Amino acid sequence: MEKEIKIAMGQLLVEGGEPERNLKRAKKMTRQAADKEADIIVLPETIDFAWTHPSLLTEALPVPGAFSDFFKKIAKENKIYLCVGLTEKVDDSFFNTALLINKSGKIILKHRKINLLEVEQPYYRVGNKLEVVETEFGKIGLNICADNYKNSTHIGKTLGHMGADIILSPSAWTVDHKITEADNPYEDKWEAPLRRIAEMFNIPIIAVTSVGYIVGGPYEGKKQVGLSLAVDENGIIHKAEFNEFAGNLSIVDIKIKRRLQKGNKLMKKIEKNINPITDP
Repeated sequence: MEKEIKIAMGQLLVEGGEPERNLKRAKKMTRQAADKEADIIVLPETIDFAWTHPSLLTEALPVPGAFSDFFKKIAKENKIYLCVGLTEKVDDSFFNTALLINKSGKIILKHRKINLLEVEQPYYRVGNKLEVVETEFGKIGLNICADNYKNSTHIGKTLGHMGADIILSPSAWTVDHKITEADNPYEDKWEAPLRRIAEMFNIPIIAVTSVGYIVGGPYEGKKQVGLSLAVDENGIIHKAEFNEFAGNLSIVDIKIKRRLQKGNKLMKKIEKNINPITDP
């Protein structure tokens, strides 16, 4: 059983410590996605304060809270599913969190990043749960950025084992300031692990990163250049443009194949795609 949907990849300019400007851009991009009849828009990681910007330690909000309510409202106004990364305050701690909001404006899935880089551990706590949610498009799973590193593909694979028909991944891919359009910085780092998970489970994965120069925090001086990815079992469906200065929106047609197998029956199908060398 196969269903084709339109996914908007919202490769957004995210400025460190500027939540009002970032959310304003996100609202405009969501409206553009709705105008293009997208079913789902995927926005980057921590688009309120930007990844590891020190201002989050004093200004981050809980979920639910003003920022998550903002996205619930624009999802409902535009009648679109919306996946977005925010900073979540819980008591005196913070999480790098992704939300999936349905077109009625309800948060239906929340994921807290698990594979935290060493440099972000002073800012965020490690998440401890994985879930998928049933939607009109199939089962959707969420993860965030480095949850898809080569050393953590088990996170995406677990979502596949849980029956995800598609994985959405808000991200903040970062490179050295010297990287130019002549380089392909993500071929081994992001393309390879995403393609492997997609190939193993026959599912699409949509990973959308922010763009812009990093100001403040441990990666100050580096930049985010885009090149967001949509992949499936056959390889790359779409690679967004190299862009370090301004955001851009891509609308991609994605085929979701409803996997009706469960439990051992699903595992037998997956085992055919396992490489015993690369997937011990």
